[in-house]
Amino acid sequence: MLFDVRTYTCRPGTIKKHLALYEKLGKTPQTRHLGQPFAYLVTETGNVNQYIHIWAYEDAADRAKRRAAMMADPDWMTFMEESAKLGALEHQENRLMTPVSFFPIKR
Repeated sequence: MLFDVRTYTCRPGTIKKHLALYEKLGKTPQTRHLGQPFAYLVTETGNVNQYIHIWAYEDAADRAKRRAAMMADPDWMTFMEESAKLGALEHQENRLMTPVSFFPIKR
């Protein structure tokens, strides 16, 4: 199993607008291709301008296939365009991670 851990940092004061835009335009096309996220989280303490989402894939090929389909979806591209217009995102960090053998994740 491969986890895509994505951390996004928004400009101060814009995270709620960005997440509202995602809920309205991005959630449906993204989950259409990627399925439900393992987690979608906002920061409670620390940098309150950050949120994290984690997507689970069988392997790198599964991730590549599903993400390519999402990037070809006109609805996802509409979200990406509107997100760029909003200009809320300041930084993005992606990490591909695998679970350790002594704490297996059951799906």
